[in-house]
Amino acid sequence: MRFDVLSLFPELFHSYLQQSLLKLAIEKKLVEVRLWNIRDWSTDRHKSVDDTPYGGGPGMLMTCPPFTTVSKQCRRSATIRDDWSC
Repeated sequence: MRFDVLSLFPELFHSYLQQSLLKLAIEKKLVEVRLWNIRDWSTDRHKSVDDTPYGGGPGMLMTCPPFTTVSKQCRRSATIRDDWSC
């Protein structure tokens, strides 16, 4: 079974993946976990992924291009089987 995690902070998952039953499942090759850093698909020199909300106001939004690009790459890297598709 494969899990793809798309995150702005994939390093937060490393310690979790080294714990208990999940660690054993990964070691036995029952589970595969791939961590994707969304910032790696940002096109500007600062690796920005934030945008201001439409209409102003507090908070930040994630821009679409880095997320859509990494999600397409993630789907392309997945093995497609006959009984399911990604």
